[in-house]
Amino acid sequence: MINMTLSSLRNSTNFFEINDVAIIINGRKNEEIGYFVPKIFKDEFEKFNLELQKKRKRKLLHRVLQASRKDKIEDGAVSDGIA
Repeated sequence: MINMTLSSLRNSTNFFEINDVAIIINGRKNEEIGYFVPKIFKDEFEKFNLELQKKRKRKLLHRVLQASRKDKIEDGAVSDGIA
């Protein structure tokens, strides 16, 4: 990975020709802002992003399941349909 500053974006001809993932840094505050993923890594990045989204959804569904297990259905209550 390469470290690049926001000012590198102004010189876009050089910036978009890189073949490595770049860490974009705010030069004034010296903190990371994000990443630039070049086109050659597009397929791998999209697969990684899909897996990340699936993990987040599973974690959320697991939290919903745990909450519904704690919420017992008593007499006269209506079920929410989550088993």
